Amino acid sequence: MTKSIATASINRETAVALIDAAIAAARTIGIPAAVAVVDATGNLRAFERTDDAPFLTVDVAIDKAWSSASFGYPTHVWNDYVSNDPKVAPLAYRPRMVAVGGGYPILDDGKLIGGIGISGGNYQQDQDACVEALTKIGFELPA
Repeated sequence: MTKSIATASINRETAVALIDAAIAAARTIGIPAAVAVVDATGNLRAFERTDDAPFLTVDVAIDKAWSSASFGYPTHVWNDYVSNDPKVAPLAYRPRMVAVGGGYPILDDGKLIGGIGISGGNYQQDQDACVEALTKIGFELPA
């Protein structure tokens, strides 16, 4: 009987590269940003906040990353789930759940290895910065 499982998780170097790519994307879009990367267990791996990002963006970015890593869904997808499915709607009241664009799971060869969350712009700007950063580093986007 096997008593453990092997889990893949984002490494520090890649988490930092993803943070740098996300900050660059946010600058290009023209928004201040807090960017968080969590590992496959939802624990914070890397974080950065631009000087002009409001302090509320810190917790929102971390919780977007956590939300997206929890089941492997982007946070904008969670918005549809909690709005339209009464069986899932109670998840919207979980303390860390953020169901608005700007969080993406980090997938490597189809395996969930973490999550990224960006906060500072509107939901579409945050989402666009995530996509740009993930693409730049070579991660696949969920279908």
